[in-house]
Amino acid sequence: MSKTVVLVIDGFGIGAMPDAGVLRPGDLAADTCGHVLDHGRTALGRPLRLPALGSLGLGLVRPHRGLARDTVLPVAVGRAALGYPGADTFAGHQTMMGADFSRVTVARLGEHLDEVASALEAAGHRVELPDGRQLLLVDGSALVHDNLEADPGINWNVSGRLTDLPFDRILAIARTVRTVAPVARVIAVGGHADGPLGAYVRDGDGGTVGLDTPASGFYRNGGLEVRHLGADLDHTRQLPELAARAGIPVTLVGKAADILVCGTAVRRPAVGTADVLAYTLESVRTPGAGLVVANVQETDLAGHQQDTERYGRILERADAGLAALIGLLDRPGDRLIVTGDHGNDPTIGHAHHTREYVPVLMYRPGTAGTELLPDAPTLADVSAMAARSLGLDTRALANGAVRTGARVGS
Repeated sequence: MSKTVVLVIDGFGIGAMPDAGVLRPGDLAADTCGHVLDHGRTALGRPLRLPALGSLGLGLVRPHRGLARDTVLPVAVGRAALGYPGADTFAGHQTMMGADFSRVTVARLGEHLDEVASALEAAGHRVELPDGRQLLLVDGSALVHDNLEADPGINWNVSGRLTDLPFDRILAIARTVRTVAPVARVIAVGGHADGPLGAYVRDGDGGTVGLDTPASGFYRNGGLEVRHLGADLDHTRQLPELAARAGIPVTLVGKAADILVCGTAVRRPAVGTADVLAYTLESVRTPGAGLVVANVQETDLAGHQQDTERYGRILERADAGLAALIGLLDRPGDRLIVTGDHGNDPTIGHAHHTREYVPVLMYRPGTAGTELLPDAPTLADVSAMAARSLGLDTRALANGAVRTGARVGS
């Protein structure tokens, strides 16, 4: 059986999309790849060592003095627009796997307060508007609020102290909110705060209001419980389930194991880059391996920390893993697709994701030459490319089959 590996370098953008400045005008200067390469040369006194990404054609889609402009590997290379609102890991991965995000919007909770309050009251909850602010206090304990750790309007949170109510009740409130929420994720969060949650409510960007979760102590005090409730998507029409129904073994590694749906998949969750790469290589070496989807998360974490040097060093580690993967995928029909889910430019001056194009680099042993692909309008193009390489019908995907039909995939 041929093997197809999709490796996502989380937060790896290659230049701002035309609408990147709608929320923050300065984001039109975003270029995660270029700025990390520039800073690496300055901070380390040498160019970043990215021979594998260079051989996969990154320098063809993001020209830079630190990257080769040609490749000896048989590759097809291009770039993709995100194809979903905002810049979000969950939405990025769901779209990448073929989901249709056309009905998901970016919205502040304040724009839907009446609708959310009505749904909660119909479910038997008591709802208040604390101090007239644009968030909800439910049953005197849980806050329904904008998520301040992502771009405004991407996600909503339902947060509660576990000393006030058990997590299953927080989750029940979040499930009710999910029934009327137009956003990509409703996140249920339960933890142990340093004081009353109201003391940590603050204004965010873009007119949002929410809990400052890091300041509350939730992340420091242990016992944190979190559940992500995604938008209503038909996961049976995404790449992992499509492959599994065709009898193709599926392995999900790193963050992909946490946020992608596939009932029969082997899951190898991990955060550390060394672990993610080790699990990915181990999966590819396993006889009968079919589809492997892996996520290198620490690049995104370095972006959030605005630590450009750390980002570059993690990128070098990921590159070494890619070199090992290229060595394992040597049969005609094997495929390696390297991409990102959004940008996260550590030099941009804030800790949010950036709305950037992402690279789509496909290594295809058994073919000849380099093919330059036209820009794809959506990350769903990745699922169509992978589906074709696995011999699957791209028309079974919820999104991308028509628009990507002319692009390379085999």
